Amino acid sequence: MRGMSTPSSAAVPNATDPFGLHLRHWRHKRRLSQLDLAHEAAVSTRHLSCVETGRALPSREMVLRLAERLEVPPRERNALLVAAGFAPMYRQRSLDDPALKAARDAVERLLQAHAPHPALAVDRHWNLVAANAMVPLLLAGVADPTLLAAPVNVLRLSLHPGGLAPHIANLAQWRAHLLERLARQVAATGDAQLAALRQELAAYPAPSAGSAHPVVDGELAGVLVPLHLNTPRGLLRLVSTTTVFGTPVDITLQELAVESFFPADTTTAAALVDLHASLPQGPSVAGA
Repeated sequence: MRGMSTPSSAAVPNATDPFGLHLRHWRHKRRLSQLDLAHEAAVSTRHLSCVETGRALPSREMVLRLAERLEVPPRERNALLVAAGFAPMYRQRSLDDPALKAARDAVERLLQAHAPHPALAVDRHWNLVAANAMVPLLLAGVADPTLLAAPVNVLRLSLHPGGLAPHIANLAQWRAHLLERLARQVAATGDAQLAALRQELAAYPAPSAGSAHPVVDGELAGVLVPLHLNTPRGLLRLVSTTTVFGTPVDITLQELAVESFFPADTTTAAALVDLHASLPQGPSVAGA
């Protein structure tokens, strides 16, 4: 039961803020009243109020229960635990850590197996982690080389006027799709860096209403938003899927996503096969 509550406009708490402030931030962000959250977490409203105001300290079990009901991501759950005086639950390691070798190998196999179609892996902030050899072939028209300097932010690369934006035939629709997707991610995580990225992208020149390209062709209408990319091989019509690890207990893996692009028509499928054949050897994984 979700009722009216205080708007979620409060500043994001920092690491030194008390647990109650973190809890109130997430409760407001999820638009839950204390009564709603108490009901969902099976605790008394009075006790929840005392925890939120600092008059009572939560147990570790209660912190995790509240985080679960509030759908707090793992990174932020760690912050809640630390604020309540407990050790973090989720580890965060570099993808190069030997402990993550199996996961890293799985990502590399996934990227390689997706050829002749492009695929890439990104982190929480949409920075490029790895890509198969098809991806660089689609970036030949990027005019601003600084956008290709590590760390490469794939959303900035897509919408920047010096990036792929001039080559995206349906830029108005693709831009709206990316901004909406990013807005949902900001709402889910409360990440200030993602919020700043969305503000930056939204400030880029938007295509005029008269330049709108059909969102999708034929049988995909109303189902998917494709990427229509002009390339030396012609117009490529691509649709994408996102793959994430199903049961991660490491923050790095939980925040890693693989974006796989598929041809939306037979012409694009043939063009991608031709592009793949132009490679000196099979696709390899290229890190950021």
